[in-house]
Amino acid sequence: MLLIGVLVLQSCDEGFEELNVDPTKATEMNLGYKFPSAVLYASGQRYESWRANLIYSSTMIQHIANTETYWSGDKYLLNTAYAEAFWTAQYPQTVKSIEDMKYTLEQAGDSSSVDYAIVRTLRVFEYQKLTDLYGDVPYSEAGKAFINGDLRPAYDPQEDIYADMLNELEESVAIFETGGSSSLGSADILYGGDIEKWRKWANSLMLRLAMRMTKVDEAAAQEWAQKAIEGGVMESNADIAYVVHEEGNGIVQNGNGETFTADGTPRMSDTFIEFLQNDPRLTIYASLPATDADDNARSEEERMDPTAQRGLPNGLDISLLKDLTGESSTNDYSEPNRFYMTSEAAPMFFQTYAEVEFMMAEAAYRWGIAGGDAETHYNAGIRAAMKYLELYSPEATISDAEIDAYIAANPYNTANALEQINTQYWAATFLNEIESYSNWRRSGFPDLTPVNYPGNVTNGTIPRRLTYMTSEQSTNAENYNAAVQSQGPDLLTTRVWWDVEQ
Repeated sequence: MLLIGVLVLQSCDEGFEELNVDPTKATEMNLGYKFPSAVLYASGQRYESWRANLIYSSTMIQHIANTETYWSGDKYLLNTAYAEAFWTAQYPQTVKSIEDMKYTLEQAGDSSSVDYAIVRTLRVFEYQKLTDLYGDVPYSEAGKAFINGDLRPAYDPQEDIYADMLNELEESVAIFETGGSSSLGSADILYGGDIEKWRKWANSLMLRLAMRMTKVDEAAAQEWAQKAIEGGVMESNADIAYVVHEEGNGIVQNGNGETFTADGTPRMSDTFIEFLQNDPRLTIYASLPATDADDNARSEEERMDPTAQRGLPNGLDISLLKDLTGESSTNDYSEPNRFYMTSEAAPMFFQTYAEVEFMMAEAAYRWGIAGGDAETHYNAGIRAAMKYLELYSPEATISDAEIDAYIAANPYNTANALEQINTQYWAATFLNEIESYSNWRRSGFPDLTPVNYPGNVTNGTIPRRLTYMTSEQSTNAENYNAAVQSQGPDLLTTRVWWDVEQ
């Protein structure tokens, strides 16, 4: 990670020989300077991780609960500054960086290079998060202000964005299959220039996109899922796409970890704690706070006691909690495990092998593809979901015997296969909350009971999207209004294209 600091210092000394440069045009810079920053921006910093990933996404799908009223997602309240946070952080940072790299490579005639395919794959990962959170978003014209001076990009329909992202991945995979090499080397902080792993990730992202379309276009979903699987997706936890972070080093820190450092109020949802009973992940995901409600210190053994873990109901403030339980403190409720999960040096997972196995299990169940053996993929997904936690800490290792016992106690059942598969996907994507929220909206599992907090803006239903950046209503009014006219009102309850009601 020290590479980042070196690259930033070097980049500060470059480019001064040409003072009269058109500021709307991209300037040339070695890709190795730009790529690590783009990946770290895509991983998320504290601002948007706190608001979009945790305050909204994690609580809406009941991984986390909070009695503080500024945790708006817990109560289906609209805080426009929080709802737009992912947009306001990611467009000027990640999107701009990626579009800059893409344009620079195109201008250099490198559109068939492995580096170009890598940038395009990262680009799909970024835009999928944006469009899944908001629906129709700037895509074809996004990030172009510094290239062509376009300050008011049009919003592309999500259906068109998905079609283009799938095409981007298909073409990138074709480039990876040529067996070329990347110039990035150690600047590739995801895979270290391993093109085979990039090929697998591109196909795994294609599978994610495909499965997202099951409610709106199942035929296309099957076609693209089969193409991805046949092309070669992740095969083990060694293929996981994740970023290694570093504590106390600016942009290199884990955005979730920065949030947990700043905010000690998040608690584990009782929905999630109930699911985790008799699950070896319970005391990896959860632990009790350092002090109890009477401010008495707890030992590590007490904090990690599986029998003492307790979930907080969603949709409460401290007054409602007191009315319900008589308690005026949440310190006797479990929090995200401070020993393993909440460090600023924790890894950030973009996509895991466990997710891929659960998607293949669903594809096998739905269409008989991926070998047609849904149970094998389901069990492999559970095993991978438990094994990858050791990447947080060696102490978070779950033994094969524990995993075998869990699978035996929770066998695959064709009668409720989709619920089983997607509930395990929900459990496996803890802290990757934007993805967890998206798959919950797509699949409907687990079957969550909504809250009805006083003053909520959804009539007591779980939100279906986040709202646009409010300044777009004035600075990009024509395109904003066209998007609202096409997609529906700019509300938390408006469904995105792939989230059709069934």
